[in-house]
Amino acid sequence: MRWDSLFDDLESQLEWERSAEDLELRAEEERLRLGRLSLRDRLIGIGPDESSGRPAGTAVRLILRSGRTVSVLPTTFGRDWIAADLVRAHGVPGGCIIPLSGIASVLLAADDVERSLSVREPVQRGPRITDRIGLPFVLRDLCRRRSYVTVCDSTGHVGGTLDRVARDHVDVAVHPRGTPRRASEVTQIRIVALAGIELVEL
Repeated sequence: MRWDSLFDDLESQLEWERSAEDLELRAEEERLRLGRLSLRDRLIGIGPDESSGRPAGTAVRLILRSGRTVSVLPTTFGRDWIAADLVRAHGVPGGCIIPLSGIASVLLAADDVERSLSVREPVQRGPRITDRIGLPFVLRDLCRRRSYVTVCDSTGHVGGTLDRVARDHVDVAVHPRGTPRRASEVTQIRIVALAGIELVEL
């Protein structure tokens, strides 16, 4: 009888040590997972997703490097950029491209913090071509389409048509909104460093 009690004690102690070890292992795995999260991952976590129940119409507030605060409805997440619909006070909708390097901080509601940390793994989301597309590729597409854009950086903004997209800069042909890009309408060509771009309004 005494031996039974001893073995029961040893068995419960072993079980307790195993569960403590499992808890410690899970805590370490979670610390490692959180350490690998990027800003892009966090934004994907709070972005629209049918499986998470987050509606597509929930705005995210971003503070850009210049200090400007924008509210956006994220639509697409690229390798180093996000595409979103701007939420403007005057109600006029507009699309934008935001380089991740242009974001200084993200303002989250308390319930969004946990959601941003519970990022779906790429395997769960499924691989997407946009995960590999970089900002220069997107800007080249806008250049090819001859779309009027407003390029914002820490010094202000400039509106016009992207003439060319190089490795580390873009050429913006500055002209009034609503007019086609013609030599007679272009007031100047401005070279803007890609590293300085915070927002491209479409």
